Amino acid sequence: SHKFLLDENVHRKLFEYLKKLGFDVQLAPKSASDRRPALISKNEKRILVTNDEDFVENSKDEIFAVIWLRIPLKDYQVLISTFEKLLKEVKNFSGKLVILRAKDWDEFPLAEDL
Repeated sequence: SHKFLLDENVHRKLFEYLKKLGFDVQLAPKSASDRRPALISKNEKRILVTNDEDFVENSKDEIFAVIWLRIPLKDYQVLISTFEKLLKEVKNFSGKLVILRAKDWDEFPLAEDL
């Protein structure tokens, strides 16, 4: 089952929703450097969910997986319904960057360190 790490900038309704579904969800430490959530994601095989573009450049050696939210914070119902669809359709997030927009998403492999 998927494990999630929600960045501090993610709407708390998503945290509550994922908890209610029985997922293992943690909140990233507040005011931590970007390196800390990336390390937690990598070490604990957690999918980092964030509104922060900084994580899209991480390689798969630095982070487990990233879901970059491109849905306005105020539209949390859209966020939850799109996230629900994503969870039904994507089974493996490992090594991926998912850019989640209202009603759809794109998937890319995370960069590889050379």
